[in-house]
Amino acid sequence: LLVATIRRQIKVGRTAAQVWTVLGDPGTIHEWFPGIEACVMSEGDEGPVRTVTLGSGMQLVEHIVTNDPIAHRFQYRITGGVFQEHLGTIDAIDLDDGTSLLVYGTDARPDVMALVIGGASGTALENLRDLVEARTPDEASTPVLDQTDRPAGGEH
Repeated sequence: LLVATIRRQIKVGRTAAQVWTVLGDPGTIHEWFPGIEACVMSEGDEGPVRTVTLGSGMQLVEHIVTNDPIAHRFQYRITGGVFQEHLGTIDAIDLDDGTSLLVYGTDARPDVMALVIGGASGTALENLRDLVEARTPDEASTPVLDQTDRPAGGEH
């Protein structure tokens, strides 16, 4: 079966490595993705799990598929709820001039859910750009929260 695909992109005035200091920490999504009020990280049978709470109080369970600091690629699947299938992919592509291109792709069934997430992902990219660009280049080279300092259960 085919899935709906939506893709958004934005140029960021920081390198992909600097963007990754925020993007590579899945527990910070509530700081830049609209409508997400809280996020809790945990470990599931198949790896890391991110549970986000929306402004409506609804929770979505997201399984982290890829968190690659070399390729600067983050992927997650939303399981259950209104989704029959979902894969979100965010790539930070270095442009070799001190800037990068952020690309957020959403594949989903039912199709309307790709539109919902795809619409919000444009604003999410703007928020992520603004968050990263507000940090000085030195700050942007330091992770927001070192993974070793994360409290048990990963609550943010």
